[in-house]
Amino acid sequence: MNLHAAVHIPLTIEQDELIAGSITVLSVIRPSWTRDKISFKVFTGGITNQLVGCFHEDYPDDVILVRVYGHKTDLLIDRHAETRNIKILHDAGYAPRLYATFVNGHAYEYVPGVILNTTSCRDPEIFPLVARMMALMHKVDDGAEAPREPSMWLKIRQFLDIMPLRFEDAEKQARFLELIPSKSTLEEEFSQLKEVLSNVGSPIVFCHNDLLLANVIHNAKKKSVTFIDYEYSNYNYQAFDIGNHFAEFAGVSDVDYTAYPSPEFQRRWLRFYLETFRKSNSETSSDDVSDTVTEEDISRLYVQVNKFALASHFKWAIWSLIQAEHSNIDFDFLGYSDIRLKEYFAKKDQFLSLSVENL
Repeated sequence: MNLHAAVHIPLTIEQDELIAGSITVLSVIRPSWTRDKISFKVFTGGITNQLVGCFHEDYPDDVILVRVYGHKTDLLIDRHAETRNIKILHDAGYAPRLYATFVNGHAYEYVPGVILNTTSCRDPEIFPLVARMMALMHKVDDGAEAPREPSMWLKIRQFLDIMPLRFEDAEKQARFLELIPSKSTLEEEFSQLKEVLSNVGSPIVFCHNDLLLANVIHNAKKKSVTFIDYEYSNYNYQAFDIGNHFAEFAGVSDVDYTAYPSPEFQRRWLRFYLETFRKSNSETSSDDVSDTVTEEDISRLYVQVNKFALASHFKWAIWSLIQAEHSNIDFDFLGYSDIRLKEYFAKKDQFLSLSVENL
């Protein structure tokens, strides 16, 4: 069997049968593994999907991750595109190897390292690696099948169209009415955002679109980072991907927007990014590359990034409302939506008024 070729398994893994389902997957992609030598670990940090690590005592370096999609996430995510993205990015050297897909998930290569947190994302040894990796990803060609248009507007439109207006749970419904603005208000905000941000001039590149800290794996030994979870990856505005990542510096479980990166930090991050993004794919040396990146270049991208951070808050706030209705994961999605919307409105005027001339 060619272990490098992804196979499709006609299997649905139920949420309460993660281990049994993982055993079935392993029987196909690792048929020589005997059950008595396999151990499993269910990871509990995610708020969308469920993840199982599969370990064989004789092959400690061959760890398999089985990812089971969250309930009803097919309403939000194009799984065919996700699979295509993983394969293309793996071929480019930027993503883990995909071993198998099944009806409601996939199995892929474990990437050794540690996920970023609200401290390590600022580490001067780490954040330049993230900036450079994002720049490299932004230069990937995702193939002829993916339209070169910003996916953000269609995705937010999709979320708005299917967001719940009433919850079956009475307590959720009461909190929803108390915390969340009306649908008409959200529609007005979306229209304004689209009108303003469409004219900011941010390039369309291939984006991760969900680079929260838990989706960045740092390998200290190799001095490298790897991005994971490509379910929202698509062509989009360059500045959205960066602004979305900066917004995630606040964390997810215990959100603190005083941790949003300072202008000084952002400018350092953006310089590393631009140095790599501007470099020709044929160049292997970074000597004197920084001379081609001006302070004005950094200021222009800084303005764009912070404007698009607003779109990040808005997008994930609406996404969280949908999750509040459908997800089986123990997480306060309504509260998270409220937090993102509050930050959106708190920063809206400040960020939309930014200009290069005023810096």
